[in-house]
Amino acid sequence: MMVWQKYRGLKKAARLAFLLAVSGMLAACGQGQKMGESAGLDGSNGSRKEEPLILDMDRPDAAKTDIQAADAAKTDAAGADASGSDGRETSKADSIRGMFGEGCIAGQTFEVELSEYDGKVWFVPFSPSGEQADPVMQIIQDGSILTEIRPYVPERLAGETFTSLDAVSFYDINYDGNTDILLIETYGSTSFAAVYYGFPTGGGGFERYFVSQEQLSEHISEQAAALSVPEIRRLLSDGKRNGEFTSYQEAYEAVIRLCELESTAENGYGLIDFDGNDIPELASGVNGYYVSLYTYDNGTVYTLMDHWFYGAGGNAGYEYAPGKNSLVNFNHDYAGAIYYTTYMTASTRHTMETVVQIETYNFDDANGNGIPDENEMGSVGYYSVSYINGAEASPEECAAYDAGGYENMETPMTAGELRAQLNKR
Repeated sequence: MMVWQKYRGLKKAARLAFLLAVSGMLAACGQGQKMGESAGLDGSNGSRKEEPLILDMDRPDAAKTDIQAADAAKTDAAGADASGSDGRETSKADSIRGMFGEGCIAGQTFEVELSEYDGKVWFVPFSPSGEQADPVMQIIQDGSILTEIRPYVPERLAGETFTSLDAVSFYDINYDGNTDILLIETYGSTSFAAVYYGFPTGGGGFERYFVSQEQLSEHISEQAAALSVPEIRRLLSDGKRNGEFTSYQEAYEAVIRLCELESTAENGYGLIDFDGNDIPELASGVNGYYVSLYTYDNGTVYTLMDHWFYGAGGNAGYEYAPGKNSLVNFNHDYAGAIYYTTYMTASTRHTMETVVQIETYNFDDANGNGIPDENEMGSVGYYSVSYINGAEASPEECAAYDAGGYENMETPMTAGELRAQLNKR
């Protein structure tokens, strides 16, 4: 069992709950619907309003496109205007409705590139209708619905009526290399931000998906000077795109802001020398629960570890060898009968890659089925053999991967203490 598979399993568990919730939503809308029918406008919802928005695509591996219009109901602009004042835009809106149905919010429907998918896809929001009180968003490609995004609405607005989708922005908000979605919506007369983190396929045929970030969305709504995409970006990173930071101090300040906004607990921080260059790495997390690790290179923040959980399920945590670009994790199954030692390193692509996983059987697996059976439990602690890639490995072969001098990856500083450290450098 790979160390990251346990972390990924936690994400899959969360995803399963997410998919079950979406299944319930789909049942309410009616199963077996064709593309564009899940949230059609029935004409009874007088709250629908199609207005200009800001579409902001920010992918490091694709042509950067900014299609900007003023925020809805605030400024006139030459964006997608469904009011009919521009014949060409009206024709475009009619064409979009012809593709996706009358229920789609044509002024906020765009063909975009998202890192989670190959090729261009359509982001298609649908107005509420029938029993579906909230808008629904679909990602569509070549006539197929790739995913349906469960809407996030703050609890404080429960019972309010959807008024408008005011702005949408696509970019990597949390520096993990995946495209996220930022929406600004209005219910009644109250506007709010809604952030959805994007996740690529987790393997095993699982589809890509987007998950709402409630705590982050609430804090952004409370703290942004104004609910517009530019002001939210100023709140998060002083308006800087990833790739535009002038120093690691500036970049890590943006990471601190994000961590403080998205966390429900008090985050800890640490500056460590992971890879031996002149730029420290930033660790963030809650000691005993999870840790994230960020690095900086030439104006860009990269996430090496993204909320890697530990402290439960046999995962003892993560240790690093200062300056040697080596990470080790100790994990076990069956109360220590099987022990996993995983060595990892940061690649030149700024990703954490597994070097080797050593499986140590601390019991006599007489029948070779890879688990301690009842008649084998008596040998636990009296027998030990290690394997690398399925082949038996000697103690010397295993020790060759040990860089030595490992320390626990901890996050002892508060945000204020970390800022003070950054300001001294």
